[in-house]
Amino acid sequence: MVSAPLNHTPQLPNSCSQVLLQPTRRGLGTPGRDCRSDTVCPPRLTRLSPAGQPRGRILRGYEAKPHVKPYMASLQLDGQHVCGGFLIAPRWVLSAAHCTEDTDGKLFQVLLGAHSLTAPEPHKRLYQVRAQFPHPGSNIHNNKDDLLLLQLEEKAELNTDVRVLPFQREDKDVEADTMCEVAGWGTIDHSGTRPDRLQQVERPVISRHECNRRNRHDGTITDKMMCTNSSKKDTCKVQHRDSGLEGPGVRVLVLQGVTAGSRVCGNLKKPAIYTRIAPYADWIDSVMASADGEGDPR
Repeated sequence: MVSAPLNHTPQLPNSCSQVLLQPTRRGLGTPGRDCRSDTVCPPRLTRLSPAGQPRGRILRGYEAKPHVKPYMASLQLDGQHVCGGFLIAPRWVLSAAHCTEDTDGKLFQVLLGAHSLTAPEPHKRLYQVRAQFPHPGSNIHNNKDDLLLLQLEEKAELNTDVRVLPFQREDKDVEADTMCEVAGWGTIDHSGTRPDRLQQVERPVISRHECNRRNRHDGTITDKMMCTNSSKKDTCKVQHRDSGLEGPGVRVLVLQGVTAGSRVCGNLKKPAIYTRIAPYADWIDSVMASADGEGDPR
């Protein structure tokens, strides 16, 4: 796939290929129609103590093809994966604000160019973070404004395994039943087993109306959020976190959303919730420009 320039907004088709998701903090919802999803092949699985587990989960996913998602980032503390994110500019990574919960104000480190979290890889590199910017509207009580920007100490070295992913700037809903892809290194089962290698899963988008039904998320899904079917295969936040969402336009991959918050994982009546990126484009641009102090940060 070929990435579009960050200032380009491609027209998205009815298939949301390649999506990165960050599960929501809480919520109930009805899933859409069944489809392929998060099936995990267990190569090199590692057990972690609760304190060291990632914040997210990719339930019943499978191993992604190595380095076909060169924008993927692993947010780490003390050498362990905590959250997924994606490189949206050479010096900037986008993730979810709930990733900072229980971190005691510590700055993350960001691993780029990785498929395996532990094995030697030619372009893998750990970057220091200069500053972290959670959206000012985010909080631990709900899923609103659940975005986090991380400014790296230096620009990432771009290569075949490290590339920028453009995010969606046109404020337009992804149509229901569009297939989206989720990726991350989150735990793959309810017992907390995590993979060493990047996992992915595909999930269909469900309408906001469906997601807001009384027996699902009961009117809590705003126009800045989107939902996907969570039947059996799912992405969600655990007591920690992980994820992000994107979709393509005519062979162009575009970031669509970020997984928000925590909830029961893999439950048909509890759809996954994501923060849509397009409504926050101005905030993202202003933070990057202000922090970089050099006009257009792209």
